[in-house]
Amino acid sequence: MFKNRYFAIILYAVLLICSFKLFQFQLSHPIVEDYGRLLPIKMMAVKSSDDEENLRKIIEQANIHDDPISIAGMQHSQGGQTLYPNGILLDMKNYNKILALDKENKLITVQSGVTWAAIQSYINPYGLALMVSQSQNIFTVGGSLSVNVHGRDIRNTSLIESVASFRLLNAEGNIIHVSREENSELFRLVIGGYGLFGVILDVTLQLTVDELYQVQTKSLAYDEYSSYFATNVLGKDTVKMHLARISVAPDNYLTDMYITNYFTTDQSVLNKHSTLKRESIIAVPKFFLGLSRINDWGKNMFWKTQETYNKKIDGSYISRNNVMRSESAFMEYDSTSKTEILQEYFVPIDEFTNYIDDLREMLQKEKDFNLLNITIRYVNKNDEAILSYAKEDMFALVLLINQGTSKDSIEETGQVIRKMIDITLAHDGSYYLPYYNYPTKEQLEEAYPRAEEFFEMKEKYDPNHRFMNLFYEEYH
Repeated sequence: MFKNRYFAIILYAVLLICSFKLFQFQLSHPIVEDYGRLLPIKMMAVKSSDDEENLRKIIEQANIHDDPISIAGMQHSQGGQTLYPNGILLDMKNYNKILALDKENKLITVQSGVTWAAIQSYINPYGLALMVSQSQNIFTVGGSLSVNVHGRDIRNTSLIESVASFRLLNAEGNIIHVSREENSELFRLVIGGYGLFGVILDVTLQLTVDELYQVQTKSLAYDEYSSYFATNVLGKDTVKMHLARISVAPDNYLTDMYITNYFTTDQSVLNKHSTLKRESIIAVPKFFLGLSRINDWGKNMFWKTQETYNKKIDGSYISRNNVMRSESAFMEYDSTSKTEILQEYFVPIDEFTNYIDDLREMLQKEKDFNLLNITIRYVNKNDEAILSYAKEDMFALVLLINQGTSKDSIEETGQVIRKMIDITLAHDGSYYLPYYNYPTKEQLEEAYPRAEEFFEMKEKYDPNHRFMNLFYEEYH
């Protein structure tokens, strides 16, 4: 009896110690999930600082211990591929000060962890606005630079166009100034470089004036869109911003479209519309988006709701800053077994009609592929970034996809996505890199002919691989 009791006490003590050790390990090796929740990564540690010198010390210590570093802002890469297992996650959200505003030259200098929303709140009273940003303003500047975002402005499309300069904390722990004139090679590598060349510290951005726009909306067929856009949007100097949507509802699948244009108008009444606003009515679109996840009837209702809203805003007025702060709250989605991801494909303007025909033919065979929305924007040719997605003037199709999080679901979605990318490439297009690593290495190389050069430059500037992520490991 005594021996059994003694053995039980020892066993309990061992289990208690093991549990405590496991708890300590989990605390010190956190599992980090990005927005898509498809690739949770166990990290060695998560570190952050609002101080430049502390950030530099983190790099120095990583060099001493040979620890890989991944860099994060709002973690909307939607697939975890900007992380690296058992590495240090450098969270930049606390490094978020606005440092200087040059009102005369319309330049602002900010730390890279600041959000676009914070910048808008700061510059709006001065009658200034962002030149380029995503249509949602929740992201950090550093994260947006790292993926070279684009937005609704059709005259200034890729973010790299609005970047004057930035300072970079490199793999050796040195801080260098980067611009088109100074360390210009790094300028083209870091922007759109997915955090592989160093930590972006502060950034100087070109701003523009806030403007008042009048909204014009129109419905049209998909095969009219290219010619309409060339003549009535790109061909008119008064049109400053543009977006379109193409239906994914079964009743008019990839055939019906509506467009929204933003025209310059009488600026004397700008002050009546310049207050930064939040979207107050999200319950209705959120409800119908929820229905569209479930069945075809819901998708038809969601499209009709979108069309109705688009007609409702026709003729209304909105400031530039408010156009560039669309709400994403209605898209928030909470499910234990499913998630929602983005894909984005770029296709030349004159290829659009044939591209949609081929895409439709393929997708209609994929009965289990739950496509919820396609938004279309425009990007002009820009080859400044080494990993440039805009080989020529292109339409950018942003797809919202509902999918499962299981291994089988991920593979099934991947098969469809690779088919879509093949169709995109067949029409001289490309795809956006930030999302889950569904594409093959061959698809990457075809879409980005300078990918090999990019990876060679990684070896040049960071031969010890201090900055690492799964994107580099998968494709280099």
